[in-house]
Amino acid sequence: MSAMNRKVIQTLAETISKHAEHFNKTEVEFLIREFNVLLGEQTVSGRAVPGLDRGTFRSILHNIFGMTDDMIMDGVFRTFDKDNDSFVSMKEWVEGLSVFLRGTLEEQIKYCFHVYDLNGDNYVSREEMFHMLKNSLIRQPTEEDPDEGIKDLVEITLKKMDYDHDGRLSFTDFEKSVREENLLLEAFGTCLPDTTSIESFEHHVFQEQLEE
Repeated sequence: MSAMNRKVIQTLAETISKHAEHFNKTEVEFLIREFNVLLGEQTVSGRAVPGLDRGTFRSILHNIFGMTDDMIMDGVFRTFDKDNDSFVSMKEWVEGLSVFLRGTLEEQIKYCFHVYDLNGDNYVSREEMFHMLKNSLIRQPTEEDPDEGIKDLVEITLKKMDYDHDGRLSFTDFEKSVREENLLLEAFGTCLPDTTSIESFEHHVFQEQLEE
């Protein structure tokens, strides 16, 4: 890497690290380098793309973090893509990973709720719960209608988490439920990486680059 490139990365890291409080400046530099590797030579109509597109980002979630649920992966992409331009920019990548890999419970509650709010109306509706649970549960070959079992599960979930009894989950409902029982954080599907994936990714990005 040329001195100019190093200088550019250091300057970018200086700015981005102010908004990614769980990484130090050196770690942000490494994450920027990894972003550039993952971005590769992507172009649209001959022009460089502004960030990771949905397909590339989903491949990262699947190959690096072991995610398999399409609906959840789309939700994670949407949550990283804060400006909603259909690309995860370098800044969005680092800031998103700060919560994804090292976020506090409070940050991860907000993150998971955003992933589960499929239509962006600030509520998780019965229909959204149904689709996510149907997508994430392993189907057992039985004579019974599996949809009925999922509908029952939605009603049980609402009974437990819907504190204001309006038939849907607001952020307040979700936050209160998770604070009382942390296991409910990923109630509608796995949208955070497990410890092994985190350690593997951080070793690859921070340690291996340091050794180069």
